[in-house]
Amino acid sequence: MITPVMPTYARADLAFEKGEGPYLYAQDGRRFLDFGSGIAVNTLGHSHPHLVAKLTEQVGKLWHTSNLYQMPGQEKLAKRLIENSFADTVFFCNSGAEANEAGIKMLRRYQYVSGHPEKNRILVATNAFHGRTLGTLTAGYSEKYREGFGPMPDGFDRVAFGNLNELRNAITPNTGGIILEPIQGEGGICCAPEGYLEGVRKAADEFGMLVMFDEVQTGIGRTGKLFAYQWSDMEPDIISSAKGLGGGFPIGALLANEKAAAAFTPGMHGTTFGGNQLATAAANAVLDEVLKPGFMDHVLEMSRLIVDGLEVIARKHPGFIEEVRGMGLLLGMKTKPANVDVVAKLREFNLLTVPAGDNVVRIIPPLNITKTHVDEALVAIDAAAAALGK
Repeated sequence: MITPVMPTYARADLAFEKGEGPYLYAQDGRRFLDFGSGIAVNTLGHSHPHLVAKLTEQVGKLWHTSNLYQMPGQEKLAKRLIENSFADTVFFCNSGAEANEAGIKMLRRYQYVSGHPEKNRILVATNAFHGRTLGTLTAGYSEKYREGFGPMPDGFDRVAFGNLNELRNAITPNTGGIILEPIQGEGGICCAPEGYLEGVRKAADEFGMLVMFDEVQTGIGRTGKLFAYQWSDMEPDIISSAKGLGGGFPIGALLANEKAAAAFTPGMHGTTFGGNQLATAAANAVLDEVLKPGFMDHVLEMSRLIVDGLEVIARKHPGFIEEVRGMGLLLGMKTKPANVDVVAKLREFNLLTVPAGDNVVRIIPPLNITKTHVDEALVAIDAAAAALGK
């Protein structure tokens, strides 16, 4: 007999009833250190006082009016994102997949209004993940996720992530844009090679294309800058954002420069719920904290502590960690045991993590963790390594 909640997830046998900071408390009283952050969503952990206060205040005033009317909170959020990025304008939606779908539409519409309707194909990468809609499934890499859902939409050409020569060779007169993750999350915390993003920008400019980065997982301080592209010497035309933007409240955003966004005029795209009063109150509260002086430095300091600790564990348990990857607090350890076994074993030691491709265990804690939390996590990882080694 089918379960009341449709069985689309292989859920762990855990149910949480409350959270505080980086901790989650199960119904049986057990306390877990949450280094999965709801898959890189809980930017400031659980029940952060400022988020609770701002969202509670908004709940008592107004929840939703739709995008038929002006929304001051949305305007404020857009201006803050613009002031701290390349963007000139922002479209708000509800999720990362929706933001990516909007980006795909913008890439194609830009070429159409520019007089090049034939330039409707988009380059995408191996091991990419962009969401679960039909369009984003096609842009993503996983055949497993597409199985049985065909026919898939046409218009995407795949190249090896990080291979600039292959990307350039794949450009045809019908190529209008490029979509990439600066760091592939679901694919295994794979960072773009040095100089790759700059080379992508150069190729796009040379052939009259737009560059879009999927920063759904890498954005909002996760790598130690507001957006991961800011570690490079280039700027994209479009960025998708979600996950950490709302700190746990669903919101997505598409950031664009004026050139790309000019393709969207009233009626070209829309959403009922996107960027409503509750969502933008939550996102503005997240930015209140993330944009404070020293916040990004703290992210990088905690990152160094975790990486150093994992390297010690790797030397202590040679059969456990093959490689440590990532930037900031978007980290991954490629393990020799199956990553799902490692995630399960870590859960036995009250540490929550998330699996990814290439047998990687994602370590993506709240960005405001402290050294005490890092030390606690490293003790659990060391214990799991010892247990699996036996």
